[in-house]
Amino acid sequence: MSTQSTASIDEPEKVDHPSRSDRFVRGVSELIGGPLGQHAVGIDRPADREGRFWTAARIVLALVCLTLALHWIQKSPCQDGAWQNNVQYTRFCYTDVLALYYAEGLNEGKVPYRDHPVEYPVVTGYFMGALGLPVHSLGETRPELNQGMWFYNLNALVLSVLAVATVAVILSLRRRRPWDAAMFALSPALLLTATVNWDLLAIGLGAFGLYAWAKRWPVAAGVLLGLAGAAKMWPLFILGPILVLAIRASRVRQALTAIGSAVVTVVLVNLPVAVPYRENWDRFFELNTERPIDWGTLWYIGRYLDGKWQSGAPGDQGVFQWLSGNIPTLNYLSYALFGLACLAIGAFALLAPRRPRLAQLAFLVVAAFLILSKVWSQQFVLWLLPLAVLARPRWGAFLAWQFAEVCYFVAFYGELLGAAGKQVFPEGVFVLAASLRLITVAVLCGLIVRDILRPEHDAVRATYPDDPDGGIIDGAPDAPWLLRLRNGREPTPAYSR
Repeated sequence: MSTQSTASIDEPEKVDHPSRSDRFVRGVSELIGGPLGQHAVGIDRPADREGRFWTAARIVLALVCLTLALHWIQKSPCQDGAWQNNVQYTRFCYTDVLALYYAEGLNEGKVPYRDHPVEYPVVTGYFMGALGLPVHSLGETRPELNQGMWFYNLNALVLSVLAVATVAVILSLRRRRPWDAAMFALSPALLLTATVNWDLLAIGLGAFGLYAWAKRWPVAAGVLLGLAGAAKMWPLFILGPILVLAIRASRVRQALTAIGSAVVTVVLVNLPVAVPYRENWDRFFELNTERPIDWGTLWYIGRYLDGKWQSGAPGDQGVFQWLSGNIPTLNYLSYALFGLACLAIGAFALLAPRRPRLAQLAFLVVAAFLILSKVWSQQFVLWLLPLAVLARPRWGAFLAWQFAEVCYFVAFYGELLGAAGKQVFPEGVFVLAASLRLITVAVLCGLIVRDILRPEHDAVRATYPDDPDGGIIDGAPDAPWLLRLRNGREPTPAYSR
């Protein structure tokens, strides 16, 4: 039996205090009197042992509400939809949610997929219609109503609830480390991009899927990850790490149950539009196939550097310039590189001295997808945010990454103004910001790989015996065949020291 199951997770001595365990936080804490003392009365004690209302979990939930409120204020200059003189760029408040209310025909009462092709997977399209069509119906009887503003605010409310729910899931998965969730709650990336698009829909569903897997509910986990993947495709990538870890722990049946449930869910939610409205449903796949190199990607940076030495004319092109004009080849190359990265991560997971945690592998896979993809929109940072908190809850490198994302956010809007005819700075500044973002994500990947190879550096395993997100994998011994293949030893529990 796992030692985790026999120890109470509410024991005060088991609760992590970042001012003691995290060197960055410990150093910063000197500004306000130093780390929490050994005899201090902690506000993260269980409610039944202490009468304080403001526990760590409630503080973190309040902080994410504050961050989302500030985000709403930051986006307020754009809420009326009267985007004159590039106000959506000069005030950093552009949001697809408001723009696509009109672009997708929701303001005319068009039903997504039936009356208009939609550029997103079906659950996002359903979500747009579920909120947009009632707003349109209300606007028809009340002409004075600003439909775009109502649509945006309704979306902002629901997406904010999903963000708070994501924090609640992180708190539930890290009951001994409640302050880890503050990394998500106080994230500058969340402050700046929460409602730029509908990514929080997939993140919320994906977080519930991870929670279901941690609670050993493989069918529910598969259904929730399937719904998340039908909103934005990336949550389906988490199924790969689940399968690899299950193979290493001889728990393949449960993993296949989750994967099967996810596949069935994706098929069922797509069928109602894929069969009767095939052409409109296929718009998402066509767009991603035809889409050229997007701003801020590895390929964009490479094309810019090629331009320093080659003109780009036929016969005088660098590799990235050539790929920019040959999108099918770029697609195959990007997919092939991502596939190779997944195979490498899978082999690493099987051969590492100690079995990695699920969140660690999930972060590596999603980060590899973003680094190698031809599209890396500004709000995609949200995909990595909960995985980063669960995979490596260390503030130093996390804040360096968030600083890079803020730099990219500002540079991105400068580039938008340049595209609109108002040059703010040379393109090289934007490329530098994009490079800094890519480098910091790669550094996080390197640090996670180090934590896997040297588990004594893993903050989560300093608090938990094995993997609190692992579900049926948590505390399970490695498969006998793997141990015999690697070193000829008999299996031992994954959490043994």
